[in-house]
Amino acid sequence: MAILLGIARHDRPRGTMEALDHADVTVEQGLQGDFRGSLKPGRNRRQVTVLAAEGWREALRELDAAIPWEQRRANLLVEGLSLEQSEGARILFDSGLVLEVTGECDPCSRMEEVAPGLKAVLLPHWRGGVTTIVIESGPIRVGDKVRIER
Repeated sequence: MAILLGIARHDRPRGTMEALDHADVTVEQGLQGDFRGSLKPGRNRRQVTVLAAEGWREALRELDAAIPWEQRRANLLVEGLSLEQSEGARILFDSGLVLEVTGECDPCSRMEEVAPGLKAVLLPHWRGGVTTIVIESGPIRVGDKVRIER
C-alpha cells in the first residue's frame, strides 16, 4: 500500500506553493484553493497533479541536487505508486477520493528556473508526475493510504 507524503497548492499562476497537512478535493474545484482545479469546459485533463516520490528522488540523484518536492509544483506527493504509463488508471485514497490519470505531467521550462538541468532529468519514466481529474470527491490528509487500479 502506498502513502500520501505531501499536499501543496498555489492560488495563481507562478504563485508560491503552500504546503498543507490536509485538504478537500472535489469534482468541481479539484484541490480546494489551487487555481488549476476548477472544472473548465473542454479542458478537464489537469485538475490535480500527482508526483511519485521515487521518481523525484531519482531525478535529484541524477542532478546531484537537493530541492524540496514543492518546487516541482505538483499537488500531491505519493510514495509506493508506479505512475509511469498509467493513463486511464485510477488513484484511490482511503477517504473515498478517486482520481483518474489523464496523462503525463510534462515538465516545463519553469523547472530550469528552479535548477539548471531539472527539466531534462524529469523527462524519463514520467518522473515529472501525472495529471488527473477528480472522479469522486473526498478529504485527504498526509499519511493517508493510497493505491492505483489499472
